[in-house]
Amino acid sequence: MSPTVQELRNAIRVATGRFEREVKASFTKEELQAVCEALGVDVGEAGRSSTSQMRRLIRVQVGIVESLESASGSTFRKADLQALADEVGA
Repeated sequence: MSPTVQELRNAIRVATGRFEREVKASFTKEELQAVCEALGVDVGEAGRSSTSQMRRLIRVQVGIVESLESASGSTFRKADLQALADEVGA
């Protein structure tokens, strides 16, 4: 059976040194920064990237999209989360 979106998010959180959440919640800014660190993504100026910018950088790094210009800054969909989980070893 395929994991749920919440299970994927929690697996990614654990793989990046964060705690699981019992409630459904998208990634916080700090969690996105941890994902960027785990993937070796340069978030720029002292880690002050916005959450949408970090999502775009992550999508490019994982290979979900080809370029930063074509990357969406919206919350991750299930397919995005699965690719991200595979990349961080969750």
